[in-house]
Amino acid sequence: MEKDRERAPRGAKRTRKKVCQFCADRVEKIDYKDTAKLRKCMTERSKILPRRVTGTCAYHQRELTVAIKRARHIALLPYVSD
Repeated sequence: MEKDRERAPRGAKRTRKKVCQFCADRVEKIDYKDTAKLRKCMTERSKILPRRVTGTCAYHQRELTVAIKRARHIALLPYVSD
């Protein structure tokens, strides 16, 4: 019985842990004016993607959220898509 628990089910793929793209690029501060990078972390309906999808670390996810909200406030990014 214990052996069954250790085995992975058939067809299960091991997923590699995603690396934070901001840590890899050694970004110290996420700029709210860089809309191209911010749009990569949003859905087509302009919702902020979670960490488990984007692979960003907690520190950069918090900065990313603040940057997106600032960009929305000054109308660089939309609140919702049309």
